[in-house]
Amino acid sequence: MEPFTTGLISLDDALATMLGQITPLTDDETLSITDAAGRITAEEVISPIDVPSFANSAMDGYAVRLADIQNEKPLYVAGKAFAGAPFSGEWPAGSCIRIMTGAPVPPGADAVVMQEQTEQDGEAIRITAPVAAGQNIRLPGEDIRRGARVLRAGTRLGAAELPLLASLGVAEVNVIRRLRVAVFSTGDELQPVGQPLGAGQIYDTNRFAVSLMLHKLGCEVIDLGIIRDDPDALRAAFQQADSQADVTLSSGGVSVGEADYTKQMLESLGEVTFWKLAIKPGKPFAFGRLKNSWFCGLPGNPVSAALTFYQLVQPLLAKLTGQQSAVLPPRQRVKLTGSLKKSPGRLDFQRGILSRNAEGEMEVRSTGPQGSHVFSSFSQANCFIVLERERGNVNAGEWVEVEPFNALLEG
Repeated sequence: MEPFTTGLISLDDALATMLGQITPLTDDETLSITDAAGRITAEEVISPIDVPSFANSAMDGYAVRLADIQNEKPLYVAGKAFAGAPFSGEWPAGSCIRIMTGAPVPPGADAVVMQEQTEQDGEAIRITAPVAAGQNIRLPGEDIRRGARVLRAGTRLGAAELPLLASLGVAEVNVIRRLRVAVFSTGDELQPVGQPLGAGQIYDTNRFAVSLMLHKLGCEVIDLGIIRDDPDALRAAFQQADSQADVTLSSGGVSVGEADYTKQMLESLGEVTFWKLAIKPGKPFAFGRLKNSWFCGLPGNPVSAALTFYQLVQPLLAKLTGQQSAVLPPRQRVKLTGSLKKSPGRLDFQRGILSRNAEGEMEVRSTGPQGSHVFSSFSQANCFIVLERERGNVNAGEWVEVEPFNALLEG
């Protein structure tokens, strides 16, 4: 692909080109599992033990030997076994052991009969259902065998994975180090959030939103602030970012008229491909390689910046950390309520509200105005309504594709 592409290219082609150039990081560190939430495993995790590590009962009931139940006589209870307090006495013939869920199965037991399949007969019990060898007994290694892989490399550690490691006695895990991402915005009109606005100024929403998303993804954020429209200041910002970060993210400066200047400057610092993407919002987007870091240039409009970060930068960061699972949820087809305006030519990501109707069917409706400056649409939405590149206006009742938000955009 030429360094500067004038035509519109598809989102799929852009993403494939980006990810095709990315080589995952290999730098790792060892963390306690209490500090590893949200991190990505650097290597597979192998179980050091069998789970369960001993035969135990899957039910509250009675441990029995098959030889003792052949004559169908009542079995008196010779003792009890609890989790953490196994039965350790003599087990006479013709008797059973009262046992609780999770308790070690007494040596010699062939099965556990659940209490619902017994009835009291004075001090003894009668079994009221057939008994099969091994029933209701969890065998050592039945869940996980010692030496088995429990997590593959590239797994994001969360509320399902970390307790699993704890159950295996794994106290530490090797993870990919945090990505370092440098962020800055460009434009004389920008003002930091919380400062009073002057004439013609707007708040720097993009850097704030991008930083929040980066923190949520577990990145180390290097915030370089707002860079004014000055060639020397902009070059210095790129050089500073490139010297400190794995990824450099800028907001603004990649639209028509600005792109030629930015292209010339960045080509002196690395190799950059500029794209005009066939998506809406988010047409202006830049990607490339500086001397030490990858570069992504986000559009200046807030919705466009958030969308391109979500659809393009998020998968790039996942690839850099070696994450194996897909970061974007699969799309699904549902019926539209209301109608949508669209012009053919670009893949359109409109913000929508996905819900279940009175008949139990999923349906989607628009959040309302879809301008690239209407950031409130994200706070109301829970999905993207994804309209095909050549599709035009959409009427109520038509089928559309929706992409539910992942955890990055969820509340």
